[in-house]
Amino acid sequence: MATRDQPGAPVPTEGADFPVAAGVLFGLGLGGFFDGIVLHQVLQWHHMLSSWYPITSIENLERNTLWDGIFHSATYVFVVLGLFVLWRRARGRHLRWSNRALAGSLLVGWGLFNLVEGLIDHHWLGVHHVNERVDRAHWLAWDLGFLAWGLAMLLGGLWLLRRGRGPAEAAPAALRR
Repeated sequence: MATRDQPGAPVPTEGADFPVAAGVLFGLGLGGFFDGIVLHQVLQWHHMLSSWYPITSIENLERNTLWDGIFHSATYVFVVLGLFVLWRRARGRHLRWSNRALAGSLLVGWGLFNLVEGLIDHHWLGVHHVNERVDRAHWLAWDLGFLAWGLAMLLGGLWLLRRGRGPAEAAPAALRR
């Protein structure tokens, strides 16, 4: 097996752009998994259609469970697509990617998930709200907090992406040999 000092050894490609699309897709999937696993299943604050079909009967629970599964399937597709994009970009190359670009793109994807899901499902369609276990008068506050959390992740991710593309994370010359 060749080492870095031997001819034919892979040399890290400096400045190779991290595939942001892969990170965003992973972030969308992770955001969906967090929402579905933590908010739907563990905390049981809401289900996919719980505002339309409250969990007051077995039939409504079954309907919500089915749509929770469809929701999880969509988030799974985001992760698979992210893996495909990452694999296509990295296959056969030895790249040195920025940790900040990875974290930033994940946060961008997760923040986008929260913003889109919050605006469409919570506000536009009203299929569910973040925390339906609290008094109905507090639902809007939880929904707005979810949007604020998404916006904070999106902005933090964009900031990290911008910083991850600069020379701050370039490896010292001694490590590039």
